[in-house]
Formats: sequence, structure tokens, C-alpha cells
Amino acid sequence: MPSKTVTVGSSVGLHARPAGVIAAAAADLGAPVTLALVGGDAVDAGSALMIMTLGAGHGTDVVVESDDAAAVETIAGLVESDLDAE
Repeated sequence: MPSKTVTVGSSVGLHARPAGVIAAAAADLGAPVTLALVGGDAVDAGSALMIMTLGAGHGTDVVVESDDAAAVETIAGLVESDLDAE
């Protein structure tokens, strides 16, 4: 299964706004995508609430995984972005 480890780029981590943006994008992809802290349990990237339970702050490494490599790249790009600056 394709996966990619990326670093959270949002200055305040994956709180409500970035989690909402990521969840909306994941829901639109049509393929299940998960996020996990390195070595941690995976959560559904299509759920903002589940993303926030990771407690991933700025600079935290997160693993993005899906059966769809393009979905991994899309969500990984969002996780790496400073979604609070946009």
C-alpha cells in the first residue's frame, strides 16, 4: 500500500481548520486515506475529528497511506502546507 511520511506544515498543527481542509479533500478523492503518527494507530483522513485526535503539532511527522498513490500525494501535500497561512 502506498504511503508517505511528511511533516506537518501548519503553524499550529492539525487543529480544526487544517483538519477540515484535509478531511474535505480526502472525502472527495474516492479512495480511503489514513493518517497516523509514526508508529501510531491510523485514523480516517476523511474525518476532521479523527485527524484532530492525532494531536499532531507543527513539525510532527505523519504517515499518509492509501491504496491510491495519487490520493497519498494529494493529502501529503496538504499536510505539509501551512493551511493557516492560506
